[in-house]
Amino acid sequence: MHEKTADAMKVAPNKDESACPYNPPPSASKPAAAATSDEPSENTKFKSSSWNPLNYMFSEISQEPAPKQAIALDTEREPSTIPKGSGDGNWEYPSPQQMYNALLRKGYTDTDPEHVTSMVSVHNYLNEGAWNEVRVWEGLFAKGLGDGWKKCLRGEEGIAQSDVADVADPKLMRFQGRPKEMTPKAAFHQFLGRIWPSKFDTAPPFDRHDWYIERKANGESKEIRYIIDYYEGPDEPNGEPVFYLDVRPAVDSPIFAAERIMRWGGDVWHKASGAEVREAAKREANK
Repeated sequence: MHEKTADAMKVAPNKDESACPYNPPPSASKPAAAATSDEPSENTKFKSSSWNPLNYMFSEISQEPAPKQAIALDTEREPSTIPKGSGDGNWEYPSPQQMYNALLRKGYTDTDPEHVTSMVSVHNYLNEGAWNEVRVWEGLFAKGLGDGWKKCLRGEEGIAQSDVADVADPKLMRFQGRPKEMTPKAAFHQFLGRIWPSKFDTAPPFDRHDWYIERKANGESKEIRYIIDYYEGPDEPNGEPVFYLDVRPAVDSPIFAAERIMRWGGDVWHKASGAEVREAAKREANK
């Protein structure tokens, strides 16, 4: 999305590569908080300890220490919960040593190796958050638009409290970084920010990625392209930075457009009908 990241790169799922389609802006290795949702929302904020300035890993990147590397870095790779489209297990995240070597290869020669382990940890954590958003979306519409609409009428709060993420079984086939291409939705938000700054004024997303997901429904498989926009929000009062992930299927067909309208419209109806207020009052009464 934003031009602070590297050029696009597709990753074949049958190679020894890492599922690392996340690229925060390379400004500092500070503690970080992040949120994942269809729209950036304070209600879905989750916290972590740092973040990493890579959007993907190179194929078969070295596990050998870099020249003049001051400290030893772990070479163990953590498995993700993200299944490969090939069916051959899950994607693996980079080891700290691979991460450091990739940072050097991409020109981040001032990277302190002491920070790399925490960078990898948060990098993995944010990818897991993005994957969970994909699973929620797939669970909403696994049984078709009619069933999805009923679930969407719960509103975002109801969806978050449900087990909808466990309904479907998607797989990540491949991913692509497209940092120089702002999505129409992001561009529209920037336009609204200029004419209505009190509500929509926000920095443009600093990155954009496309994830290609295998969806299985009614015994058939189809490939669905998801878009992930990465935003940096205002820092917490304690100085902790905040990031937001806007995850949704691309409008590549009328069906996917309908899914996006239903999810947005269901949440609007849930709030406008007073259901949100009634449910909050009910929870308060049951305390």
